[in-house]
Amino acid sequence: QLQLEESGGGLVQPGGSLRLSCRASIVPLYAIEWFRQAPGKERESVSCISSNGVEITYADSVKGRFTISRDNARNTVYLQMDSLEPEDTAVYSCAADREYFCSGSVRADSWGQGTQVTVSS
Repeated sequence: QLQLEESGGGLVQPGGSLRLSCRASIVPLYAIEWFRQAPGKERESVSCISSNGVEITYADSVKGRFTISRDNARNTVYLQMDSLEPEDTAVYSCAADREYFCSGSVRADSWGQGTQVTVSS
């Protein structure tokens, strides 16, 4: 069964950078999507990458600042976050799509536990 584990969160000042990792227990044959949820807000999709890395999507709020990539040899998807803003503060989680492309429908049993990102001075 595919299980995902996030890491790399932490406390960073505005304008700083973090790189999140989403490591899969088995070769991730599906698209992988990053989500975030801030306190009191609904969960939102941040970025998605297809299984072959060709299709990539970003939320408008992170375009130009975040970069998603994947290393299938390491069963890992990365989210490089630059120029971080206080509004990026949230718990970031990854999940596997039901398809090899970014369909927007994730596997309910694939969610990781999440990693906290706090952007504050």
